[in-house]
Amino acid sequence: MNATRDEEREERSPELVRVCFVCLGNICRSPTAEGIMQSLVREAGLEAHIEVDSAGTDAFHVGERPDPRSRSTAEGRGVSLPSIGRRFEARDFDRFDYVLAMDHENLERLHARARNDAERARTVLLRHFEGPERGDEAVPDPYYGGPDGFDEVFDICERSCRGLLAHIRREHGLE
Repeated sequence: MNATRDEEREERSPELVRVCFVCLGNICRSPTAEGIMQSLVREAGLEAHIEVDSAGTDAFHVGERPDPRSRSTAEGRGVSLPSIGRRFEARDFDRFDYVLAMDHENLERLHARARNDAERARTVLLRHFEGPERGDEAVPDPYYGGPDGFDEVFDICERSCRGLLAHIRREHGLE
């Protein structure tokens, strides 16, 4: 039996907000954002109210741990990246309240998988939450670059996740 989105919301706690970060392969940017957000949620004592996940629009790295360079950068800043690579499927729209793409290409891929306007509306670029001057910018892919790219991605994701958490707290009464 397939439950509608409204039925699923009724089955779970109304305070639970689900967030999914999405990049291409789910080994660099999206697991970094996931780990940072999990850390921020834990620090805020909101684990019972906010669930965080990540995925890729492609299946290149399904079953793999995050890139060692991403893990090293995060660990150096006190953040763990526990995720295992997986592909974002259209049914994931049923699970998540916020779907956050790392760049325009992945945003377009997600919009193409969305089954309706409501799902497309819940899918935005992560940097939208960094601030209005950055809202249309991508989180750069550090995969083919040096270690500085991973530091830059971490910094961008941290600023954006702080903005996202503030937004969720306001919008969902978690102040």
